[in-house]
Amino acid sequence: MSQRHHFHGLAVAISAATSVCTAWAVESPSIELADGVRFTPSLQIHERYDDNFRAVEDHVESSWITTVSPTFTLKAEGHKSHFELKYRSDSEIVHSSHDDDNTDHYLTAEAALQFDVRHRLKLNAGYQRIEQIDSENSDNYAGDRSSNTSNDENDKYSIISAGALYSFGARGARGQIDLGAKHERLRYQNRNHVNDDLERESTTLNSVFYVRVAPKTRALMEARYTDHNYLSYDARNSENLALLGGLTWEATAKTTGTVKIGGEKKRFEESGIDDMSTSMWEVGIDWKPRSRSTFSLATRQAIDENYESGIGASAVKSTSTTLDWKHDWSARLSSKTAYTRSEREYQDYDRDDDFDAFELGLTYKLRRWLNVGIGYKYASNDSSRVGESYDRNIYLFSITAGL
Repeated sequence: MSQRHHFHGLAVAISAATSVCTAWAVESPSIELADGVRFTPSLQIHERYDDNFRAVEDHVESSWITTVSPTFTLKAEGHKSHFELKYRSDSEIVHSSHDDDNTDHYLTAEAALQFDVRHRLKLNAGYQRIEQIDSENSDNYAGDRSSNTSNDENDKYSIISAGALYSFGARGARGQIDLGAKHERLRYQNRNHVNDDLERESTTLNSVFYVRVAPKTRALMEARYTDHNYLSYDARNSENLALLGGLTWEATAKTTGTVKIGGEKKRFEESGIDDMSTSMWEVGIDWKPRSRSTFSLATRQAIDENYESGIGASAVKSTSTTLDWKHDWSARLSSKTAYTRSEREYQDYDRDDDFDAFELGLTYKLRRWLNVGIGYKYASNDSSRVGESYDRNIYLFSITAGL
């Protein structure tokens, strides 16, 4: 039986659904603990109706779901340094199935240090403990819940990450170099070793060389290397190598963005698995034709790890594009409209998925520290694999307050 893990589709869909009503950030009042040290609490409450909250083709279940998300941020600012510690929890109450009630935890720490005009360092670390409802984890869907098997639970996993970015070169200099490193640890906490074959350690190294070609535009070349080491599924151990070139610019002709285009190759340690190659791109562009309107384009193609347990796919070619429009209709009312298209081609497994999502949201600013919002999201997955397609409608109401 397949155990699905929706890192790139459904989890993103829900995240977007809960953010569609937050076009404006509330101005949360801060508490000054010391000179340059501030503590900021905030609270967000979502009430949504999801007509297919498990994201399945058959045995569809619907429910009202309440999400309570407190956030606590501690910041320290120095003359040449910045430190931030942030914690957020998302507690979900599934009113039609309280066995699925869960709480996710997110903890991040960041530091930015400027030693002089040429030398800068950024550090970050994070911990996530997540429980996913919309994941076909063993018998976790309506058709099999009556069997009362021991695997009747949501998908549970944790991610620990740490990274560093060193930059050499003055911000206005003709040339600049970035050297980055990141390590990520993925573990599952399901019973009976479900999804253990997906557990891994991933290490990424990259270098980017920038050359200024105009006052606000730089050309770039990037080399990126990633090593994936699986704990119990050695056949998936692999190395990814990507070479990219492009441009990055700031506030030029009403646009800001970065365009990277190149290629990526994945080499497996197992001799029986074919290597994989594809063209690769990463594009993010914001266009502001007016001060109150922003159009954004984000598109990406790359080779991703397979997040589906027990199906034998060695990797996935992922292509995704998101277009969104944010507009401030007045000093209090704003809107967000977005469309996402994602295509996933599985290697060594007969499956292709086409994912589409449309969302619309309105946010009204009642007070400087209080927003209310309504939103709607439609998501559809069209899969060549029987039993993996679905349609989903989400209706959302949200309140965001600075405490």
